[in-house]
Amino acid sequence: MSDVLIVGGGLAGLTSAILLQKNGYQVKLIEKKNYPFHRVCGEYISNEVLPFLESLDIDISKLEPSRINRLAVTSVSGKILQANLNLGGFGISRFKLDYLLYQHAESLGVEFIFEKVIDLVFTEEKFRISTSGNKVFESAIAIAAYGKRSNLDQKLTRSFFYKRSPYLGVKYHIKTDLPENLIRLDNFEGGYCGVSKIEDDKYCLCYLSETANLKKYSGIPEMEEQVLFRNPNLRNLFKNSEFLFEKPEVINEISFERKTLTENHLLFCGDSAGMITPLCGNGMAIAFHSGKILAESIMRFAKKGSDINRTALEQDYTLRWEKQFALRLKSGRLIQKLFGSTFVSDMAVYTLKQFPSLTESLVKKTHGKVFM
Repeated sequence: MSDVLIVGGGLAGLTSAILLQKNGYQVKLIEKKNYPFHRVCGEYISNEVLPFLESLDIDISKLEPSRINRLAVTSVSGKILQANLNLGGFGISRFKLDYLLYQHAESLGVEFIFEKVIDLVFTEEKFRISTSGNKVFESAIAIAAYGKRSNLDQKLTRSFFYKRSPYLGVKYHIKTDLPENLIRLDNFEGGYCGVSKIEDDKYCLCYLSETANLKKYSGIPEMEEQVLFRNPNLRNLFKNSEFLFEKPEVINEISFERKTLTENHLLFCGDSAGMITPLCGNGMAIAFHSGKILAESIMRFAKKGSDINRTALEQDYTLRWEKQFALRLKSGRLIQKLFGSTFVSDMAVYTLKQFPSLTESLVKKTHGKVFM
């Protein structure tokens, strides 16, 4: 029996685990993979998270991340829009970042179980979680931080799971010749690709594509040649870079639908609670912040040694989450509609170049404020 069980060891789950353990809760975290490992992710983080990470005694600088303060957006035909990122951000691989957070959480006493969760039920005021290793764990509180999509969503009958999503994500690490302080977003028919520097002279190249693109061709390499390469910037990037993975990291069925934050007293955070479109490049910051908000709500309404006010806890978390992220996710869905086709992306880039203040406003709508 633990105070809190967390399913999923990404940024949100690790953040909640660290905060709760530091404040006296006994936390177990269940993650199906052993650290370190790669995830499909753009690997760019807004600087809004830095004071918070410092408050946790997490020193990002020792990972030697890149520092990013410029944005470039190209249309399908290759037209380019450039802008400053006033708040700025940094690039770091999830391979290194998640491992750093895991080590920090473990040093605080968080217990890790590296198995797959196969069932999760709430009964008699406690959660029972069964794993692939035939183990059963119990807790008064459970957090679902298992990412974009999981078979658990089906078991929990979450409505978004039954709506087919038309998107897949693909990620590579590459070595290439691009400015170190730049994040570039290249559009193609039915998707867009982000590239920015991470650590060790490497760059993350990650793109989102409509699944329909892949169905037309024999596989990912042919799709890239036939679809992505129509953008001359992407063609040059692929042709003049060294690809460091034997094969890309791929994830299917990426959903940007609204998701529930609580179901049958289970608390969702990170991508499990809702995703901002990758075009906005801010999912990692939202994951950190949502993990923080959830941990704070738990500490407020589920104090150790006292009864849990579940209604107040769930209402508090929902209100705070909606206040912080609802508009950002909505803005991301609207901005995504400006890109992904030749005509619309050309018009968007042309219009935004004429109105720099509009570009700055759109960037602000997808970024949050510095938090601690």
